[in-house]
Amino acid sequence: MINVIGLGYIGLPTALMMASHGLKVVGTDYNHELVDMLRAGHTTFKEEGLDALFNSAVKSGIVFTTEYQTAETYIISVPTPYDKFSKRVDTSYVVEAVKNVIKVAPKGASVVVESTVSPGTMDKFIRPVIKEAGLETGEDIYLVHAPERIIPGNMIYELIHNNRTIGADEKEIGKKIKSYYASFCRGEIVVTDIRSAEMTKVVENTYRAVNIAFANELAKICRHDGIDVYEIIRICNMHPRVNILQPGPGVGGHCISVDPWFLVGDYPSLANVINESMKTNDGMPDFVLNRIYEIMKEEKLTDISRVGLYGLTYKENVDDMRESPTLQLLASQKRHLADGLKVYDPMIEADIVENQYHDLSGFLNDIDMVVIMVAHDEIKKNCMDLKDKIILDTRNVIGSLGRGWKLRTL
Repeated sequence: MINVIGLGYIGLPTALMMASHGLKVVGTDYNHELVDMLRAGHTTFKEEGLDALFNSAVKSGIVFTTEYQTAETYIISVPTPYDKFSKRVDTSYVVEAVKNVIKVAPKGASVVVESTVSPGTMDKFIRPVIKEAGLETGEDIYLVHAPERIIPGNMIYELIHNNRTIGADEKEIGKKIKSYYASFCRGEIVVTDIRSAEMTKVVENTYRAVNIAFANELAKICRHDGIDVYEIIRICNMHPRVNILQPGPGVGGHCISVDPWFLVGDYPSLANVINESMKTNDGMPDFVLNRIYEIMKEEKLTDISRVGLYGLTYKENVDDMRESPTLQLLASQKRHLADGLKVYDPMIEADIVENQYHDLSGFLNDIDMVVIMVAHDEIKKNCMDLKDKIILDTRNVIGSLGRGWKLRTL
């Protein structure tokens, strides 16, 4: 049996996928409300294909509980935030999960950490926990690191098709864990050592963060000289060896906005490019806020309550708000002792922030200026409704369609 610990954005789809492909799975989470929802037959977040996968897993016998189980294998998928002062990974959730696992784990059980961690985390934080409990790794407990590699909005496809990495002390254990993932994963599954697996996951997200930062910095440079950054990127990308990404209002989620800081925290004197890149990305919500004030002044718009932010999530067509640029922007505005921006997101039903709307027409009726923070399909389909508004398009949704409109970009 496999006991999946943590039923969030990564743990739940992983548990469902394994169960629906013939493995006996029990999902555990300390959140009683979340477990009750799953037991009642309801998924806890929106994702294309998730409900169908959930129904398949339930038919296959998956069980949800708040209790840790006696199992052959444990998959730990709990949050790993970073300390915003030291920039180092906060391993407290993983450590607590491991402590609870080894209380019930039989001799020879495998503990697989899916949570993204910094290089050396298993050595510095997890092995000592096992040793303090009087157990030996490689005998009583086998440690494995199998970092997730999926993204909200395309989870089901990526779980099946993405390549995976399995880090293990013993090759035989690595092969055994590989067989579990191979039950559904069609991508290549590489078995390596734990430290290499830790490093590769962090490096993947750092690579993406650095490239996003270049695009964001380019947007600032072009803004300074009044040049169209999108035209520059379009022309540059005609070069066969150039592929510049699109700038945006910041980065969010639990990967690109968090993981690169692990390297900065662990290697402060070495990760200079990474450090500056993360500062650039983290500074984009403030840059957007300044653009809002600049445009308001240009358009002689004095009432901040007539300005609306379209989008609360960190990316399009998902309901995931973790580290979203919009939430960062709103927090920055409050730090400047200002308030009043209206907010709307078609993916968010609950009331999350002040001045939040739940329908597009009502939102647009109450504002003179709209700031497109997220490129949801809804706004792409209804962009003609914005033609009489002042627009700050941080996602290049409007493009050439907005000729003659009061359209601004980053």
